[in-house]
Order: sequence, then structure tokens, then C-alpha cells
Amino acid sequence: MTGPALTVTIGAALAWWVSPWWWLLVVVAAAMTAVAVRDVVQREHSVLRNYPLLGHLRFLLEALRPELQQYFIERDYDGRPYDRDVRSIVYERAKGVDAEEPFGTERDVGAAGYEFLVPSLAPKATPDRPPRVRVGGPDCAKPYDMALLNISAMSFGSLSANAILALNRGAALGGFAQDTGEGGLSEYHLRHGGDLIWEIGTGYFGCRTDDGDFDAAMFAEKAAHDQVKCVSLKLSQGAKPGMGGVLPGSKVNAEIAKVREVPQGQTVVSPPYHRVFSTPRELVRFIGRMRELAGGKPTGFKLCLTSRRQFLAVCKAMLSEGVTPDFIVVDGAEGGTGAAPLEFADHVGTPLTEGLITVHNALVGTGLRDRIRVGASGKVATGSDMVKRMVQGADYTNAARAMMFATGCIQAQRCHTNTCPVGVATQDPRRARALDVGDKSARVERFQRATVYGATQIMASMGVHDPTELRPHMLRTRVDPFTIRSHAELYEWLVPGQLLAEPPATWAEDWAAAHPGQFTV
Repeated sequence: MTGPALTVTIGAALAWWVSPWWWLLVVVAAAMTAVAVRDVVQREHSVLRNYPLLGHLRFLLEALRPELQQYFIERDYDGRPYDRDVRSIVYERAKGVDAEEPFGTERDVGAAGYEFLVPSLAPKATPDRPPRVRVGGPDCAKPYDMALLNISAMSFGSLSANAILALNRGAALGGFAQDTGEGGLSEYHLRHGGDLIWEIGTGYFGCRTDDGDFDAAMFAEKAAHDQVKCVSLKLSQGAKPGMGGVLPGSKVNAEIAKVREVPQGQTVVSPPYHRVFSTPRELVRFIGRMRELAGGKPTGFKLCLTSRRQFLAVCKAMLSEGVTPDFIVVDGAEGGTGAAPLEFADHVGTPLTEGLITVHNALVGTGLRDRIRVGASGKVATGSDMVKRMVQGADYTNAARAMMFATGCIQAQRCHTNTCPVGVATQDPRRARALDVGDKSARVERFQRATVYGATQIMASMGVHDPTELRPHMLRTRVDPFTIRSHAELYEWLVPGQLLAEPPATWAEDWAAAHPGQFTV
């Protein structure tokens, strides 16, 4: 007779002869016996077959592991994807608390890979108002002055309605822009009047025909909205470049279906490729068409860099077609709020540093850099992150996960399960109600303002007032315990028009192979 079964028998006898309270023990023991029997006869989990009842402790500890790791084990500076130091500075700035630490840095400044910005012996005063970046090339009729830090692409559907409302109201309060993500233009993006960058992905949500193609008339109608300041074509994203997405029909409720212009209750597939173009020439022509349909508003595209050769093919297409985007947002492989297969997140795509420097150099080398603004998106959370990316070639930056932290995200990493504990990344009304729009929108605004101020403070300490004055030698990296190199030394930097005149040997093969009529691997 098993232990629980014996307990049931003894408890029943005691309950009969001594006290009815013993029936409680009988019920508990009976339940444990039932679970133990089930564990032994089930075939799914070997642990439970060999260790009935006790085996459940293993699954409990496994479920609690992320929380135990985050709150009790990890040090302030070694958590992933964002360590506690970074999360804390975002939370403190969002709450309006001074984000200062005593007793010096905990970082190992002697470790290989440590980066630092170089201060000047002739620092400048921090400007009263941070600079803005004019986005709009020669073919743009309605240029937009972009803030140095904006909300990166996050769709309604991925985020809750309250999260979208808080982000947009924060953008309106602070005078910066919110990228809608590829999930469509919802009324939650429009309710509070914040500036919008309307992103169009491979599913053309919000401007798609019944068979999933691009609907020009619908696009023109929505792009004309006053809040839409720029329109962006998403070629790829950092978390899963070259991969589409699937939204199960069970999640396509009436509201999501209306925003995305898809049938309610039916699974929606975003293909990995665009229908509207298949060559670099067709891509740049479509960018020009989007700008015309949008009434001359700034138009660009976002990508996680593929091969240098393919991007050079796009540059050649720009030159031959006489059409350039107004902006390009470079997404790093380390970025991404959306769920992705682990193989993609860990091993596919170009990290932001290499992608950003490559795009900047390609545009400089082809003489196009002064026509196109470059944004950087990928783990931007602090003022130093912003300055580093601008040293590497960006004109402005976007943040996604840091903005989620500002709205209350605790990095539970349950975004794809619909069980976000703080109501940020869920469509569960009960969970989403936890996010107070008024409070969190103020936090978003405070975080953005304090972080931009931090970036301008750092630049002033480096002796510059404007990002255009930053240079590669101002960012340095320890490459081994005894050697430090500036980014001017670590990376190759082209001069304007160099690829058109005489490509350097390190670029010559890719430049020669790049063709505006095809995406050569």
C-alpha cells in the first residue's frame, strides 16, 4: 500500500472514531494519491513516472527560475537582455527620481569590450533645449523635426490598448514621435494627438486589399491624417530579419480585425517578403510612390542589415533612379520586442554597431548621406547609448523596450503568452486595466526628457553641442587588457563619394557585385 493510500486509510479510521476534522487529512491524502497514480500511469514526463508527487517540485522550480534569477541571483550589471542597472535608471527617470549612484562604477573598465566616451578639457554648457533633426530630403514637401529619442515600432496587438495610449500621450506631452509598428493605425494611436510614424510591413495592415496586397487609396487616406508625420516601410526587424509572422485566428478579435483590415477570427500571415517590389530599383520606386501618396511627407524604410552587397545595390538603385528615402532606420539584431524563434534572436541578423556603421559608410561613399537621415534602433535606453549610436553614424535614436519599462514593464519576458503581469504586452482586459494611462504617460514623457537631457549633458562634456559634431575618435573600446582603440581606428570610414570615384580595396568586391536590378547575396 502506498504512503498516501495508507494515510487515507488511517485518516478515515481516525475520522470515524476520534474527530470529523480528520476528514481534512483524508481529502488531502486522497488527492495526493490520485495525483501519484496519474503520475505513474502517464507517459509524457519520465520524471513523474519515476518520482510521483516529488517530480512536480522540479517543474515548480523551473517555472520560478526566471524570477529567482532576476531578483536574487543576477548582479546589477550582468542581467540579460537588460541588466538591473539599466532597468533602474529607466524606472528612476520615469518616476522623476535622480538617477545617480554613489561610490563609482561597478563595471570592469579593464575588461575587453569596455567602451567609453572621451570628455573634453574644454566642455560646453548643456543647451537649454535639445537639438532636433530635420527629416526630409529634396523631394519631401513636409519635412519633420525629429527628436533625438523616439518610441520605436510596437504594434497594437503586441501591446495592449492602454500601453499604446500611454505611449502616445507621453509622445504628445514630450513632443517626440511614436512609431506605430506594422500592426496598423489604431484609434489608440490617434486619441491623444502624439506625432506618429506610420509603419507598413509585409502584411500591409491598415492599407491592404482583400487578397493581402497594398491598397494605395486606403494608404493615401490614412497617411493624410495630421498626426501622421512620416511613413515607413519595414523591410525587416532586428528580432527576426527575413521572417514573417503569424497572428492566430483566436487572437484576431473584432478590434484587431478592424485595425488590421483583416477578417475576424481568421489566422493572419505576414509573409517574409514584400509583394510590391522584388528588386532594389522597384524598392526605391515604391518609396517614391509612397511619398507621393502621403502628400510629400517624409518617407523611409527600416531594416536589420543583410549583406553589405545588397545594401550597396539599393544605393546604386537610388542613384540610377534619382529617388532617395528621407530616412533609414537601422535595427540591430540585439533589438526586438516581438517574439521570435531562439535561433533567429541569437544567430540571425547584423548587430546594430556593424549595421549602423555600414549603412552610414555606404551612404557617405555614394554621396547620398546629406539627403538621408539615419535612425538607430536597438537596445537604446540611456543617454550614453544615444551618444554612442550618434558617434557611429546615427542622426537620431529610437527605443522600444526602454519605453516599455517606462510604462511599467518588469522584464517578465511573457510578452508572447498574453499573460503580461503589468498589462503592457497583453490583450487580456483584466491584466491591461492594471496599466493606468495617465500615470504611465507622464512616466514616458519624463523618461524621454531626462534621457535626452543626459545625452546632451554627455555631448557638452565632450565639447560639442550638436550630434553633427560627434566624430568616431570620441568613442573608444578596450580590445584587450593593454590596448585601447578609438572607433576611428577600429572601423573604416569612407569619405563623401569615395565609392563612386575609387572604392577602397575592402569595399571593391562588394561594390562591383552590387546590381540595382537584383538582390545579389
